[in-house]
Amino acid sequence: MRVYLFFFLTLLLFLKSFSQKNDLSISSIVNQVYNPERIESIKQLKKSKGFTTIKIDYEKRVSAVLYFDYKQKTFDTLISSLNSGIPFFTDYLFSGDEKKILLETEIDKIYRRSKQAIYFEYDLKSEKINKVFADKIQEPLFSPNGNKVAFIYRRNIYVKDLQNNKIEKITNDGNYQTLNGITDWVYEEEFGFVRAFDWSPDSNFIAYIKFDESEVPIFSMDIYGSDLYQFPYMFRYPKAGENNSVVSIMLYNFETKKTSKIELEPSNPYYIPRIKFDSTYNELYVQTINRLQNHLNLWKINIVDNKSILLLEEKDKYYVSVHDNFKILNDQSFLWTSERDGFNHIYHYSKNGKLINQITKGFWDVTSLYRYNERSKEIYYQSVQNGSINRTIHSISIDGKKIKSFGLSKGFNGANFSFDGKYFIYSYSDEKTPPIYYLCDSRKGNKIKELLNNWDLKLRLSKFKLPNKEFSEIQINGENLNMWILKPNNFNPTNNYPVLMYQYSGPGSQQVANRWGNERSLWHKMLANKGYIIVCVDGRGTGFKGSEFKKMTYLNLVKYETIDQISVAKKIGELPYVDSERIGIWGWSFGGHMATNCLLKGNDIFSMGIAVAPVTNWRFYDTIYTERFMRTPQENPDGYDLNSPINYADKLKGKFLIIHGSADDNVHVQNTMRMVEALIQNDKQFEWMIYPDKNHGIYGGNTTKHLYTKMTNFILNNL
Repeated sequence: MRVYLFFFLTLLLFLKSFSQKNDLSISSIVNQVYNPERIESIKQLKKSKGFTTIKIDYEKRVSAVLYFDYKQKTFDTLISSLNSGIPFFTDYLFSGDEKKILLETEIDKIYRRSKQAIYFEYDLKSEKINKVFADKIQEPLFSPNGNKVAFIYRRNIYVKDLQNNKIEKITNDGNYQTLNGITDWVYEEEFGFVRAFDWSPDSNFIAYIKFDESEVPIFSMDIYGSDLYQFPYMFRYPKAGENNSVVSIMLYNFETKKTSKIELEPSNPYYIPRIKFDSTYNELYVQTINRLQNHLNLWKINIVDNKSILLLEEKDKYYVSVHDNFKILNDQSFLWTSERDGFNHIYHYSKNGKLINQITKGFWDVTSLYRYNERSKEIYYQSVQNGSINRTIHSISIDGKKIKSFGLSKGFNGANFSFDGKYFIYSYSDEKTPPIYYLCDSRKGNKIKELLNNWDLKLRLSKFKLPNKEFSEIQINGENLNMWILKPNNFNPTNNYPVLMYQYSGPGSQQVANRWGNERSLWHKMLANKGYIIVCVDGRGTGFKGSEFKKMTYLNLVKYETIDQISVAKKIGELPYVDSERIGIWGWSFGGHMATNCLLKGNDIFSMGIAVAPVTNWRFYDTIYTERFMRTPQENPDGYDLNSPINYADKLKGKFLIIHGSADDNVHVQNTMRMVEALIQNDKQFEWMIYPDKNHGIYGGNTTKHLYTKMTNFILNNL
């Protein structure tokens, strides 16, 4: 018997929010009391003609997959952990025939994206549930025919036949230095994926990437835990200039039970950031890129004879970004986005890789390629056509002549299309509006039904009289830079206010965006109401203003970014209501690097800085990210060293707090230790905080509350 949970779970979450102390405190912010509700983990269904989403109450340990019927325009519960025998689950995956679901339980996080978990197969018709494998596994994936599940266990690929429950191990050499079908650390972090295998559409083949890590250096960090002795956690991490994994594409044939290597001419690739089968034809599409990441190839491989065709090449004097804006059409022509004309636009290619036409044009970037409607010959995409701080939805005919717009012209508009393309789930937020969701028709964009709003959240926050971000542009070093500013709700222009600047500044990033903010944004608003002006500026090197703006920092990371933030601080300090003697800056990760550099190189401007998990020399960071923007240290030593704050420790004048997690697998605590040693040897006083066994996100238990309390007190006492 199905349990109708949609409104039940919504009520639980609503009541939970009121059960907490109804105030705006660090505790309420970091405990997500004021986080908006979202429609998450959406799966568009083909045969059922609807979509599903997940609802989770972690406190009650109740979860459910909800089904929305496009015809009936109603939600129903498809499966719930309240049903007998179904465990509490946190994610799900459908089989191709939509008759079975994989339920993810008992998750163990590994790195940023990777995890292992217990998975159950649930048959929607029989309502039977079976464990996929006795132990925790990674990245399970149904075969297209729904009869098998492939997964990773201890770096090998296994396949379970769901009809007879037999398990086949298709690789045998997975070990500490060999990975099959799953990415190594640097691929996961910088190319943004974990599952490195795919099924052929006929379910007879699995293509996968093999990683040979034997020449990759080992990094070790201590885990202190609660035992008498700490223990070393060791993993392979290639720092800039060091050896990467040797990668190859392998193909397993279920009929012959044989594995073959796919050769790409003229030589084996250095990086393989993407593999993907066509959903109709038994053809494999592979992206490869050289070590400098300025030459990308897209290959099409016939797996019957292993013959490959080079479909396109992307070359750039700086670097080429790897992306997923790749759509194969029914006639095997394809859509692709490229920055070749200076902005990211959509291109149409024939099945043999001949350019048919450039579809979108203009001094703006396409940010997402949603889908192609075969019937109407329209492409749906998201872009920054209405300003780089906004996202808008558009359709364009494949010949590039007819353009339509959907949603509001300002704010963040998003879309998730039904399988047949008749409908889309429209999402919207801006600085003043928490996320709202509607069902819309894709022909005209008309709203059909409201799916979710967060008006109660807006009402609850209204009593705190929080300031809203004021968006503008500031002219710095010949560029108009996007800026937001938060002023106290009782702002008086005759007063003098201290200023806290916040930034990230990494290549292609964006912090100045007209969308609903996260917990950090709410913390900034809380600080503003304590009497601070909070300022954020996206300097040179950030995203969504064209390729040249983004890539002008090439070979000199944080040089121009630092100059820009110092220049902003000088200009802000000239405002009549700003106390120019009290300007601080903070940031996390890349932003921590920037905050440190600014405090040192701008020591006559900044009186305070906080650096959380900072890189302090790009020599310490990984190959793929660092070399994309800097080349190797062997090729560009000055680019690494002249912009490293370690070499400017003698310039510290202001108050400085540096924070790191000791188990940061991403930006190693080595960065902070080297910075701290340089400050000590230059007889500089500062404060620092190490969070034991915490990773780059510095969370877990009471950690986040402690961290933000530490930063808040430091700001209140020193700015």
